[in-house]
Amino acid sequence: MTLRSPTFVAPADLPLARKYLIFGIMAFGQFMALIDIQIVAASLNEVQAGLSAGPDEINWVQTGYLMAELVMIPFAAFLAQALSTRWLFALSAGLFTLASALCGMAWDIQSMTVFRVIQGFVGGAMVPTVFATGFALFSGKQRAMIPAILGMVSVLAPTLGPTVGGWLTDTIGWRSIFYVNIVPGILVTVLSVLVVKVDRSNLAMLKRIDYVHLIAMAVFLGGLEYVLEEGPRHEWLGDPAIATAAWLSFVGFLLFLERSFRSAGPIVKLSPFRKPTFVFACLFSLVIGFGLYSATYLIPVFLGRVRDYNSLQIGTTVFITGIAQILSTVVAARLSQRIDARWMISIGLLLFAGSLWLFSDMTSEWGFAALFWPQALRGFAIMLCIVPSVNMALSGFAMAELRYASGLFNLMRNLGGAIGIAVVNTWLQDQTRIHVARMGESLGEAGRHAPDVIAELANRINQVTPDIAHAWLMAQAELGRLASRNALTLAFDDVFRLMAWMFLTALVMVPFCRMPAAPPAAPPPDAH
Repeated sequence: MTLRSPTFVAPADLPLARKYLIFGIMAFGQFMALIDIQIVAASLNEVQAGLSAGPDEINWVQTGYLMAELVMIPFAAFLAQALSTRWLFALSAGLFTLASALCGMAWDIQSMTVFRVIQGFVGGAMVPTVFATGFALFSGKQRAMIPAILGMVSVLAPTLGPTVGGWLTDTIGWRSIFYVNIVPGILVTVLSVLVVKVDRSNLAMLKRIDYVHLIAMAVFLGGLEYVLEEGPRHEWLGDPAIATAAWLSFVGFLLFLERSFRSAGPIVKLSPFRKPTFVFACLFSLVIGFGLYSATYLIPVFLGRVRDYNSLQIGTTVFITGIAQILSTVVAARLSQRIDARWMISIGLLLFAGSLWLFSDMTSEWGFAALFWPQALRGFAIMLCIVPSVNMALSGFAMAELRYASGLFNLMRNLGGAIGIAVVNTWLQDQTRIHVARMGESLGEAGRHAPDVIAELANRINQVTPDIAHAWLMAQAELGRLASRNALTLAFDDVFRLMAWMFLTALVMVPFCRMPAAPPAAPPPDAH
């Protein structure tokens, strides 16, 4: 059955003001879904204390959300065709808002985890839908702004998350980080129903849904996300639960591929991968996601573990990256119209690698001033990477296939982020152990100096504490803390250096990319 709206007009034929209104509503919905990840991440300690949860339990607040979101992103293309963009986006925003309210009312860690899974699943539909709709609405110079704006939203949301989350938690309390979604969520839901009319629904598709394909995709992506999230904490495949999840994910992946090619009604079509340019764009998206999410993750961890910053201090320190991203949006949009995308992404990758290399000289005393220019350069560079990769990925597709291309492209960026955070956590742990061992060897070789250092510290502490034995214990503990702090800082430097080499290596793919000679005409509406 197909629902036909008497007011339906092809997306490209809508008045310009209407196009901007539709795009603005959907872009704000995407921002709301993306910022929620980092808002919660910045306040996990407070959530844990408020719900009396254990360290392993609280991790599921994030892991469950990310697993569910990852499954929905490629599934959204099928749902957009079946329900229409209007109703899918409205349902996604409305259910996301309801789930946010339920998270704020959670009474224990189990209820919080369930509500976060629901929130991640329903919210994941907003991210790829807005990319596809933006490319369907605009063409020419107007379309050039779409990847710039959505790219800014994609990177600005994670950057602002710690600042907003820290401020809300310190000012009002941790439950406010969920309640803050209610008013804007209701607004986006209502406006989506009233305004976002760009295609028709085809409800008959729901009768032909391949549930085996859907379950296989859920097991594949959910299991992979679980392995990546929990692996660094539990020795990867050495842990039975992680090994089981990895095996199930692999089996799910094989079944997912089989159904993608042989199913009469696949929920995800892999046809966009027939275009070599799309394949390379997805590989760039994987690398960009790795760098974007890993760097966004590492700096707050450094500030928290090395500098002992609270969530608000961390947020105000990393805020400069967001400012640089905003400033570079217009530059990236204009450059995308004037220079070859291959030159643009090469410049972006080089600048991003340069910013990571600057981070590799951090000391345990680095704060806002020292981090200013590396963060500013990273914020500016990421837009020069994202804009050409989006253009390469989504140019030249008709609306139906454009939806699947958007879902797959965004999935690769999220997968890159998940892989990146898992890998850098593993690198950080390994390099910290290496530097601790080296410091132990150094102390062993210069052992005659260690007692003198401890004695000097003990004498200083003894001026405040009359108990000399206690002063010696405190001095030894302080020396151990300083050694661990410096070892961890050196490990951060190593990780940033490895990431810089990875971005430089990604330049090898650039010569193989090919862009259309001219922007394609606006894609036709669905014929449903």
